[in-house]
Amino acid sequence: MTSSRAVSRSVPNLAFRRLRGQRSPGEFAAAVRRAAREIGEHVACDARYVGRVEAGEIRCPNYAYERVFLHMFPGLTLRDLGFSAREDVRGRAARVTSQRRPSPAAAGPAAAPSSAAPSSAVPSGAVPSGPVPSKAVPSGETSTTSTTSEESDVLRRAFITSGPATVMAASLGLGGTSAAAASAAIPAPRRVGETEVHAVEEAVRRIRLLDDRHGADGLYRSAAQPLRAAYSLLDAGTTTRRSTAERLYAGAGELSISVGWLAHDSGRFDAARSHYAEALATARIAGDPALEAHAFCNTSFLARDAGQYREAVRAAQAGRRAAARLSSPRLLSLLALREAGGRARLGDRTGCAQALSQAHGYFDRGPSDADPEWMSFFGEPELEANEALCHAALGDWARAARHAYRAAALQQPHFARNLALYRAELAADLARSGAPDEAAAAGHQVLDLLEDVQSSRIHTALAGTVRVLLPQRRLPEVGAFLERHASVNARA
Repeated sequence: MTSSRAVSRSVPNLAFRRLRGQRSPGEFAAAVRRAAREIGEHVACDARYVGRVEAGEIRCPNYAYERVFLHMFPGLTLRDLGFSAREDVRGRAARVTSQRRPSPAAAGPAAAPSSAAPSSAVPSGAVPSGPVPSKAVPSGETSTTSTTSEESDVLRRAFITSGPATVMAASLGLGGTSAAAASAAIPAPRRVGETEVHAVEEAVRRIRLLDDRHGADGLYRSAAQPLRAAYSLLDAGTTTRRSTAERLYAGAGELSISVGWLAHDSGRFDAARSHYAEALATARIAGDPALEAHAFCNTSFLARDAGQYREAVRAAQAGRRAAARLSSPRLLSLLALREAGGRARLGDRTGCAQALSQAHGYFDRGPSDADPEWMSFFGEPELEANEALCHAALGDWARAARHAYRAAALQQPHFARNLALYRAELAADLARSGAPDEAAAAGHQVLDLLEDVQSSRIHTALAGTVRVLLPQRRLPEVGAFLERHASVNARA
């Protein structure tokens, strides 16, 4: 008992505290996040994290924080920052775990490990509120009080520890291991059946659900783990039936698109392009036109956001050719909208109008049993939002604002990320159409939603609105919005 208490006692990190200087923990956390953005990292640093480091609870940061800290303080090492060597912390964590966990022999037959155990602990679809099981925490992220990653937030903990995604990771030996160790842990002759395929499909659904509610920024890194697991199942090549193999290819491809979207929405365009290309290759190998159309649809969207407008048009047209083999007018409508968006940014008013007309024509045919599951987000609000983007790209700001307003008014509240995005687009259109007070009011609504939504795209859109409104900051409504935005941005 005495030994266990001595091991868990924290030693304050005085060196780190000195480096903070006169800044408050919140101000220092904001500086950490700014430094992370400078080098392309994304860390969820806040005052609580700074306090944990200074209290000695975090003896060694994970790799993302390590890169950020070394960028902030060039020439210093982790030891100079008051941290312990990673190998020392890992060794200590292993000793603490061994002290706490009874051996299988001591626990008896009932305690024998089972790959299905995690799923019985957390029902499928549930969002747990308790701590993360240690087996779900990536290696290299250690703390004296918990095995939970200091960078993980509740969204990523919920995803990794929920239902079939955990079953898949555990059954493949992926729980809490590095990528190299994970691939080594998967035996070559592997029998893949209904359980594994169902786990892949459920992982896709869970990513989409959490993205709809909260945005992509907090999910991307965690979602890569089940993606590796899914493609490891494909590499094993030991499915028992053709129908199972087809579902596995489709599930792995959809998972790759979902992870690509998380990268896309959080500003990691190169990673998104790689994931979409992987999904397209999987679709071609499997001869799956639905997956191929989805991959081209997202590739077109990415190309538009990346400023590659001709590629956006070509990818949308390729998607429409693939979708022609299906019986989903709504899918054809969305692909026509993707083409319209690319043409609008090329300044092609005629081509954009034709594509928008086609999109409305397909949409008016109504839903179909052949509509892909991933298109659950696509309804009248998304149709209006995409049309608003086209008019905005052509400089028709008042017309764009009308469509953006309808998109926000029609959107269901549980699609929180899309609702925030539509209101951000509305704020931008109003600001540029000469309605600063109305733009500020819409901006306030976006800030209300950003308490629960994490999306780099939305932050970028709102920042553009702020720049447009700055010359009118003397207006009371505008000034209040700009002040609140600056305050929220400083905390973020």
